Amino acid sequence: MQPPDASFDGLLLVDKPAGWTSHDVVARVRNRFHLRKIGHGGTLDPAATGLLVLLLGRATRISDRVMGHDKTYEGVLRLGTTTTTQDAEGEPVAVAPPEAVAAVTEDAVRRAFADRIGDQYQTPPMVSAIRIGGVHLYAMARRGEEIERPARLIHVYSLDLLSFSPPDASFRVECTKGTYVRTLAHDIGAALGPGGHLAALRRTRVGPFDLSEAIPLDALLALPTPASRLLPLPDALARLATP
Repeated sequence: MQPPDASFDGLLLVDKPAGWTSHDVVARVRNRFHLRKIGHGGTLDPAATGLLVLLLGRATRISDRVMGHDKTYEGVLRLGTTTTTQDAEGEPVAVAPPEAVAAVTEDAVRRAFADRIGDQYQTPPMVSAIRIGGVHLYAMARRGEEIERPARLIHVYSLDLLSFSPPDASFRVECTKGTYVRTLAHDIGAALGPGGHLAALRRTRVGPFDLSEAIPLDALLALPTPASRLLPLPDALARLATP
């Protein structure tokens, strides 16, 4: 058995598959490589894929610096159905008639996207990891509870339509920490009329770290050691310090 190794100080950039929580990935990598200290630099929902920054050893001390950076995502807004969770994991709340979805034009979608650029207040969804009174919102939601949540200031730098094939609008968004893309999709669907939900989400960037640098989780777990994929802590700090 490989002994515990405390010599890994740095970042692992992982391409998270769907169906895994961020905690699942951390636990699996910890057990696979017998790591003593490991965390992550920002949660991804289980259904989401893409860049998950793992922090090893002394790098766990810079989790706030990593999480504080802007993020980029690619996603799919599916018009016509709103859900309890604002994404495809939830139960349908309302379903618009097909003609209401067909009436939405590409120009209307582009205008709705443009209206969301800039500073704005966003109310976090009940299915989120935010704590209120020491309790996670998602835990309350599982009990069927819904409480008032304070809106939070976010900023959307860009929101670009990549393709429009009704009922789906594929997009790319660059935004600040704390932005709920599922809520963004839900709100845009409501503004367009027929409602909508986030059908897919993939994180492509966290600050200076890009998905193109990431290794798929299964490929990482197949390695004898994570050393070849480790971004050393001094290099990570230098990149975080670069404007």
